[in-house]
Amino acid sequence: MLTLSDGDFNRLYTYIQQHYGINLSHKKQLITSRLTNMLQQKGFHSFTEYIDEIISGKDPEMVSVMLNKLTTNYTYFMREKEHFDFLQKQILPELANKHSRDRSIAIWSAGCSSGEEPYNISMYLKEYFSAIPGSWDTRILATDISQRVLDSAMDPRYSLESLKELPPSWQERYFVPIGDKTYTVSDALRKNVIFRSFNLMDPIHFRKKFDLIFCRNVMIYFDRPTKAALVRRFYDATAPGGYLFIGHSESLDKESCPFSYIEPAIYRKI
Repeated sequence: MLTLSDGDFNRLYTYIQQHYGINLSHKKQLITSRLTNMLQQKGFHSFTEYIDEIISGKDPEMVSVMLNKLTTNYTYFMREKEHFDFLQKQILPELANKHSRDRSIAIWSAGCSSGEEPYNISMYLKEYFSAIPGSWDTRILATDISQRVLDSAMDPRYSLESLKELPPSWQERYFVPIGDKTYTVSDALRKNVIFRSFNLMDPIHFRKKFDLIFCRNVMIYFDRPTKAALVRRFYDATAPGGYLFIGHSESLDKESCPFSYIEPAIYRKI
């Protein structure tokens, strides 16, 4: 088994934190266990050799694969259902009223992983706005740092297990069976999500301010200063009255958070 020295461990976690905001400074064993087999399969003879290659930045795909290995991309439809209930009952009526003239809303799924979250939001948008006269632009921006998970999100394959919390009528309306209890999304749903690669450590300069930002179970990997800086960037990118959703296992610092607390894991730019 390859050995990860303290020096190489320090080099790797420092590089990851500086470039991607992910704090793995106490995860030496996790890094060793999750990367060793891959390094051996790829022909690396030591962690030193591998980390030299990572830090050189010559192969962005190698970095993407590493980040996938070291962070958990576990998600499913209707995860943290309380958020979707609030979206349906509170936010969508507000947006319908606010955008009654331009009929265009802006929602960002930041850290979208394999696509369940933005597709799930799209289902609620489709259900709500299809009952309102006129044509609405409800397309969602979905971003992730990993091109590999974005590729899987753009051409998704979901198990029946991951769909089980969805209403049966939605399973039928928004999913297409492709064999062996595997499903992909309908064309209508696919066209409603715009996938882009984006590093949350970068400045946020999108064309429109967002009515709603979902960034759930992403900041669990960030230390307090990194999280506070990202939340400030989210605040600047949010339209007045807009919302930020985080994961229920996460929390924001009351003193530094510019958003107003609404209810667990839901904040608003008042």
